[in-house]
Amino acid sequence: MSYHHILVAVDLTKDSHKVLERAVGISSRNENAKISIMHTLEPLGFAYGGDIPMDLTSIQDQLDEHAKKRLAEIASSHVSSENQHVVVGMPDTEIHRFAEENDVDLIVVGSHGRHGFALLLGSTSTGVLHGAECDVLAVRVGKKGEKTDE
Repeated sequence: MSYHHILVAVDLTKDSHKVLERAVGISSRNENAKISIMHTLEPLGFAYGGDIPMDLTSIQDQLDEHAKKRLAEIASSHVSSENQHVVVGMPDTEIHRFAEENDVDLIVVGSHGRHGFALLLGSTSTGVLHGAECDVLAVRVGKKGEKTDE
């Protein structure tokens, strides 16, 4: 299987570098396949159930700017700025949408390899895997016993 366009979906934690590095390696073995990287911000209205009687637009804009800066810190050495994307929405839905609209043939995501109850609740990587039209690589992140940012 040869890949032409790889989408790296990151959560902006310190583990994001590890996920991107894996995609860079795959790209180099596939005639320097194009790499796009994205982070998805959930809308503040979703997080608070729409019950806050105030305009959250400026706060959402600040979160968006912070995410773009952090994504550039992570990606700038491997991914050009026009291929760095911060979108607002539900992560698995937005990753699937981007992949379909941009002819992505491999999605690379980080996975903490949760077990038991956390597995039943689901995760972004599980959601991406189950709805993807292309290959998905879940990169194990976080050391055993280590607390993560999620």
